Amino acid sequence: MKRVTYRSAGVDIDKANALVADYKNFARLTKTRGVISDVGSFGALFRPDFKRFKDPILVSSTDGVGTKLKVAFLADKHDTVGIDLVAMSANDILCSGAEGLFFLDYVATGKVRPGVLKDVVKGIASGCREAGYALVGGETAEMPGIYAKGEYDLAGFGVGIVDRSEVIDGRDTKIGDSVLGLESSGLHSNGYSLVRAVFSEKELKKYSGELLKPTRLYSKSVLAVKKAVKIKGLANITGGAFYDKIPRIIPSGMAIEIDKNSWRVPWIFSLIKEKGNLTDREIYRTLNMGIGMVMVLSKNDANKAMALLSKNGVKSHVIGKVVKGDRKVKIS
Repeated sequence: MKRVTYRSAGVDIDKANALVADYKNFARLTKTRGVISDVGSFGALFRPDFKRFKDPILVSSTDGVGTKLKVAFLADKHDTVGIDLVAMSANDILCSGAEGLFFLDYVATGKVRPGVLKDVVKGIASGCREAGYALVGGETAEMPGIYAKGEYDLAGFGVGIVDRSEVIDGRDTKIGDSVLGLESSGLHSNGYSLVRAVFSEKELKKYSGELLKPTRLYSKSVLAVKKAVKIKGLANITGGAFYDKIPRIIPSGMAIEIDKNSWRVPWIFSLIKEKGNLTDREIYRTLNMGIGMVMVLSKNDANKAMALLSKNGVKSHVIGKVVKGDRKVKIS
């Protein structure tokens, strides 16, 4: 009778354990004061400093990188998608005005390739450090038969904290307030199904350097602004982009008008629009068009906020204003 082992069935525990050692080293680089357990325990232990808050609220988010991974597979470049993974959750958590606490990841693949996954986890740790999160744990699942050869999937989960009195939810927005657009680093991690339909495989490889730029993390720059001025609304421009994401922070009886000529749209977006013969509404509902996050604040605070953002490495523009309306976004 043929002897069957877990390894012959496609799962190599020793190889996975070797990856865990690298994982622990990367995770330790993100350690913050709240971490009280090492990576590898059955559950990660974290103690938030609740004494800093009058009424602490935990904010959580989970997300993945989507089909941007297909471009990473094609280009065989894996050192940036981990940053994307962190940014997808961290930027959402930031929209409530929260600072980061801890992050966990889930990596699933058909066959563990240590060099590839080491690059992925290295990117996750890099993103956590940049956004102020402790990487406290994760899971690497080897599942032969589920994923195509050479492919993997990523999911992440983050938790942040904010005082109830400082939650940003759009309720203080007033007609006449300014809308700032914070520049993106590129496409970030949304719209890649469209991108892959527009470009040939040869073109995806040609433009992979641009397409694989990691998502910009806004945590440090936006929290610096929050300490100086009152931010009334924040919208992370991801799936649904301008038309679906910004209305989440518009109060009843108001709308937001955006001037699409108030910033320079990067060339990659113009190329996608041209090659796909896309309408303005379609592309502004799918891609960020060079604006990764939108901030609403008093007109009198706009210049100060822009200066602080610039000081922290993020360029921004006044791209619109709050007007009377029906909670919609108007782009002209």
